Amino acid sequence: MRWALVKVSLAVTAMVVVAFAVPLGLVIREMARDRAFSNAEREAAAVAPALSITTDRDQLERVVASAGSDDGMSVHIPASGEPADGTDGTGQRAADIGRQRATDEDIAAVREMGRASTTEVDGGSTLLQPVALSSGEIAVVEVYVPESEVTNGVGTAWAVLAAVGAALVVGSVAVADRLGVRMVRPAQRLVEGAHHLGEGRLGSRVPVEGPTELRLAAVAFNSMADQVVQLLANERELAADLSHRLRTPLTVLRLNAASLGDGPAAEQTRSAVEQLEREVDTIIRTARDAKPQTAAAGPGAGCDAAEVVRERMGFWSALAEDEGRKWRVAGADRPVRIPVARADLAASLDALLGNVFRHTAEGTAFAVDLHNGEDAVIVLVSDAGAGIPDPEAAMARGRGSGSDGSTGLGLDIVRRMAESTGGDVRIGSSVLGGTEVRIWVQLDGRTAPERRGHRGTVRRRRQPRQAATINRSRSLP
Repeated sequence: MRWALVKVSLAVTAMVVVAFAVPLGLVIREMARDRAFSNAEREAAAVAPALSITTDRDQLERVVASAGSDDGMSVHIPASGEPADGTDGTGQRAADIGRQRATDEDIAAVREMGRASTTEVDGGSTLLQPVALSSGEIAVVEVYVPESEVTNGVGTAWAVLAAVGAALVVGSVAVADRLGVRMVRPAQRLVEGAHHLGEGRLGSRVPVEGPTELRLAAVAFNSMADQVVQLLANERELAADLSHRLRTPLTVLRLNAASLGDGPAAEQTRSAVEQLEREVDTIIRTARDAKPQTAAAGPGAGCDAAEVVRERMGFWSALAEDEGRKWRVAGADRPVRIPVARADLAASLDALLGNVFRHTAEGTAFAVDLHNGEDAVIVLVSDAGAGIPDPEAAMARGRGSGSDGSTGLGLDIVRRMAESTGGDVRIGSSVLGGTEVRIWVQLDGRTAPERRGHRGTVRRRRQPRQAATINRSRSLP
């Protein structure tokens, strides 16, 4: 693709350069020719006033010398009573001043036509300008225009045009190459991610970058990889669960085999039952111990938090409508990738939303906000309930407030998910009037700095605009 773009750009630019440079070069050559003959016409015009006054040879020679040069200009004056063919009665040429280069036929034709003409001679061209004398005769002023003067500056102009054309071609190739790299690199990463996923590296993800089409392809690939990981995990859980269910009938078989007494058949039966039980145990351990490769095996590993939020809110919205609860989702309209497994984020959201439904009255509003920063993603789950009187006790595993029978296990699941990325969880008061649980998911893997007091003083680094607004408007315990 990269070389194809370069070739197309090279062909198009070359055609444009040729289409403009060739006509422009011809125009430059014609302009140089017109300039040279215009100068010749001015030199001829400088002699015309003198010819209309006098035909004296000495005076005309001085005029010719002041107007041009004897080598470049000549004047052909007919004798008195000269025939139209330019010869006198004896066949002799009339008075000529300067060197003649044009033929007698060309000079006679100019006298007869009465208008200027140009003709080619050795080494260049001549301008033949007719001038009327006081006697009514027609003199001809001949100005020599050498070829070097006709082409003066044309070579330099053509060289400049060629250099500009070459620069345009080289520049277009360089730009096309850079554009090709910008398009090819995301495509190559997408291909590499597909190969890694095909080789069993389930944690392989691709960064969402490049043109819009490739970004959409990267988002689709990462979503597909997450689904593959989830399907494999479900398959392992199903295998482990089915194997575990086999242990009950195996126990019955083992007890029945023990009551068979002695004998070869009884020993073989007991051996077979023991072997079957060992195989089932092996299957259970293998299925339970196998972990999907969801670690950061490449850029973009994890899940799309916005997609998970939309999915879980779609699930809980049905129950919210049944209970007359108003709900809101913000910030989930574009992909937001975080280094957290899809199942872990879904379990955390379910735990928090489940707490909202269990510990607040029907009709209580709730909201989920997703904020994407430069180095962190913040998930806010807030409600309009009565709030949590003892946030520290609620965060402790196995301890609750004592008034509602909560164990705090759901919040502990959320805490472990956030801390696995270097982030944390905080409980505070929401703008809705109830509880707000803030999940801080670190994107760069660093441990989140200690946060005290108001949220405006939580982070020392530059915060995302939305997160900074939230931090200034609320405080944590």
